[in-house]
Amino acid sequence: MLRWFMSLNHKDIGFMYVLVSLWSGVMGFGLSLVIRLELGSGGQWMGDEYLYNLVVTSHGVMMLFFLVMPMFMGGFGNWLMPVMMGLEDMALPRLNNLSFLMVPSALLIFMSSMLIKGGSAGWTMYPPLMLADYSSSVSVDLMILSLHVAGLSSLLGSINIVVTGVVGSKSSGSVEQTPLLVWALMITAVLVLLTIPVLAAALTMLLLDRNFSTSFFDPSGGGSPLLYQHLFWFFGHPEVYILILPGFGIISHVVSELGGKFEVFGYLGMVYAMVSIGGLGCLVWAHHMFTVGLDIDTRAYFTAASMTIAVPTGIKIFSWLASMYGLVVVSSSMALWVLGFIFMFVVGGLTGVIISNSSLDIVFHDTYYIVAHFHYVLSMGVVFSMVVGLNYWIPLVLGVSLNEFLLKVHFYLVFVGVNLTFFPQFVLGMVGMPRRYVDYPDSMEFWNSLSSVGSFISLVGVLLYVWVLFEGLSEKRVVVSSLRSVVGLEWSKGVCFAYHENLEGVVVGSR
Repeated sequence: MLRWFMSLNHKDIGFMYVLVSLWSGVMGFGLSLVIRLELGSGGQWMGDEYLYNLVVTSHGVMMLFFLVMPMFMGGFGNWLMPVMMGLEDMALPRLNNLSFLMVPSALLIFMSSMLIKGGSAGWTMYPPLMLADYSSSVSVDLMILSLHVAGLSSLLGSINIVVTGVVGSKSSGSVEQTPLLVWALMITAVLVLLTIPVLAAALTMLLLDRNFSTSFFDPSGGGSPLLYQHLFWFFGHPEVYILILPGFGIISHVVSELGGKFEVFGYLGMVYAMVSIGGLGCLVWAHHMFTVGLDIDTRAYFTAASMTIAVPTGIKIFSWLASMYGLVVVSSSMALWVLGFIFMFVVGGLTGVIISNSSLDIVFHDTYYIVAHFHYVLSMGVVFSMVVGLNYWIPLVLGVSLNEFLLKVHFYLVFVGVNLTFFPQFVLGMVGMPRRYVDYPDSMEFWNSLSSVGSFISLVGVLLYVWVLFEGLSEKRVVVSSLRSVVGLEWSKGVCFAYHENLEGVVVGSR
């Protein structure tokens, strides 16, 4: 155990990141099922509005800060970045170890905050609800502390990724030969370095307001709750791209392999598109604040800037589709997941264009339309790309082959489940159901029941995936996959990775 926690090897650290992320993801998914159990029928099932708010808050924090960020930046970033750039390890291995150890520490602090009654006002933590007058419990302070620790972990990991990327690009000799996944990780790391300190400042001011009688956000002392919203969303909107950009990199990598090409169609355009998405993502934060009384010129700017992001995003969608042109095996599980990701992301993006319009957003703001929109981008876009990455690299990392038929069944279960969960929420939003409400009129019961049925179909898909991994590890089948990235022979922990150009695949067997 001590060897793992003190390891400086990027593969060990990446593997531990993945394990912690998966555990957090299962816990966050369990909390979402509790939400859907509550909303599956009218009236109150829990009988406790505070408990419902706690579950909603904990689900959001768990998924954003403890599943997606550690999985992409820590798991895939650590494992694949040095391998793709021809380096022995990350540039700063001791910093790498420290950044990992902070993640389970932050997770434990956050789980401790869940056990203490007295504070849960949504993952956005808006004042004045989070100030001492309304949430006096130490639970809120522990949650803020856990986010500080998780944020510091992300900062240290991002410094490591940027330095490794710079060192690796110099040693490889050409920036244009850098894989798109590495580009995505480096752009994401820069976004983290720009925005996490702003969140840290907002949370520190919140702590001072709560415990030391300052009034940064307290109107009675001359403060402004809107200041917190500006600070939070300056982090919160780039956070969406921090979560999805590594997924873009994974999809780009897998799409080029599926299409039988050495690189994605329009490589340079894809790089510029990701850089543009990262830059524009920092300039549109106030489209989350159209209802706070912004003047007409400010609303016009943020509407226009938000719609502009659709351009580089569209470039990426069309490049992926062009890269997959001529794909023969559309029925493979990997192709299904990639096409599913593209479909989900397009739906999320189109509904995002709708609510980027300030006039429409005032109508839809804080309804289930918003919940459906960001879950199509995050719950489906991000998680689909995460599953693509796991299915694609597990044979290389663990040396086991996953059952192709079961992977297809898993895809169809999850695809049907998540669409049945979140598409009815667009309808609920359009008829005016506010989010975070524990009860609703009987006229909305049908759509809520449909949504809850979808979430339990997704549960069956998750359980099936656990079985697929267990079955793959226990059967120890010889791997023949479509990885054609490396040519050569490598032994790693008793597993032989033999890369054959003439087979256009990888054969993996144990010693």
